[in-house]
Amino acid sequence: MAAAVDKVPGKAWVVTYAGVAINLCLGILYAWSVWKASLLAPKGVEAGTPMTGLNEGWVYLTDAQATWAYAICGVVFALFMIPGGRIQDKYGAKVGATLGGLLLAAGCIIAGLMKSYTGLVIGFGLLGGMGMGIGYAAPTPAAVKWFGPHKRGLIVGLVVGGYGGAAIYIAPLGKWLISQYGISGSFITLGIMFAIVVIIAGQFLDWPPEGYVPPGPPAGTTVSAAKAASMTKVDWVASDMVKTVQFYALVFMFTGCSQSGLLVIANAAPMLSKTAATVAFFAANAWILAAYGGLVNASGRIGTGLYSDKIGRANAYMINGVISAVCLFCMPAIMKSGSVLLLFLAVGIAYWQYGGGLSLTPAYVADFFGAKNLGFNYGLVFIGWGLAFFVPQVAGYIKDATGSLDYAFYLSGAILVAAVIVSRIISRPVLESEKTAALQTTR
Repeated sequence: MAAAVDKVPGKAWVVTYAGVAINLCLGILYAWSVWKASLLAPKGVEAGTPMTGLNEGWVYLTDAQATWAYAICGVVFALFMIPGGRIQDKYGAKVGATLGGLLLAAGCIIAGLMKSYTGLVIGFGLLGGMGMGIGYAAPTPAAVKWFGPHKRGLIVGLVVGGYGGAAIYIAPLGKWLISQYGISGSFITLGIMFAIVVIIAGQFLDWPPEGYVPPGPPAGTTVSAAKAASMTKVDWVASDMVKTVQFYALVFMFTGCSQSGLLVIANAAPMLSKTAATVAFFAANAWILAAYGGLVNASGRIGTGLYSDKIGRANAYMINGVISAVCLFCMPAIMKSGSVLLLFLAVGIAYWQYGGGLSLTPAYVADFFGAKNLGFNYGLVFIGWGLAFFVPQVAGYIKDATGSLDYAFYLSGAILVAAVIVSRIISRPVLESEKTAALQTTR
């Protein structure tokens, strides 16, 4: 039996898990529903009414207002993935992670100190989004450079899984901090903690040495012709990438798979409060759905990345998307039924699909356009994730106007179905130079 040759240096795994630690801090965005639940005016109280007790100085917000900071954070996050990717490619992942951690920390602290809707927009929305975008762009490309294409889905899934899994601990921690120190205290405490962790972990994000070649698959392992054809053999620059139809298709696919998860993430705690209104435990601890979602979100990134390496990106995207779309169309009925079990099942599928999209997309970009310029190229495709935030924002207006999120779920499901269709049509682009080289080798 031939011995396996898939041996990466120990430093490769240090970089990978440092990336996980960084994303476990940046992922506060996925626990936003915990703060939203505290910011929304309770039944019988009008928006604009001053809060009392630990939250003195704050006022209650409308659903749309409580979603704006979350939506702005997402859009700014996506936009700053582009300069974040450039910083990673040019100056290294350590610089990007450190700058990102400082900006996120400053944003959380400012949001806590200003005690206002404006403070949330400036602190959490703008500065927080900038920090997340620059910081998130650093770990994944750094880790991917250490591993061969046969491990690409798994490694991406592990690194970005930290971002998805952040809600597992941030949701209950945020809820506890709010109950003990108020909304302001929760933001300030987490801001300080994030700065420390991200800056320290960022110092472990090293690139491979010059001339390093990632190990191939274990001896005796063969790559199918179809899988080999789906991976580019050249490294595209962004100026060539943006001229392809595939770039815009990936942006749309990223929007499609992201908007459905973001809709659920923005409303997880209120959704459980409404569905389980007669179950005292769940009504009082709605953060549980956000924490559960974080676990499934992280699992979906790792799991989807793993099986996409085996069955292909397009097949993984289709399976995740179709099942999740069905759940979105059924969500209004599930919430009306009052079944907590069905709600957890449907929300879990939505989180899995969303998490899967965040591991599939960078792997797609690397497969289609190469790993060398992945930081900047993925940053451009990441615009699709930012565009996805318009759906939960529209959902906030729909809820304010109709009293429910029913039509928002139907809209989200339809967009996801359209994205699945696109995923079945596209294939990787081929440069003219690659075509020429292929013809010469066949002569």
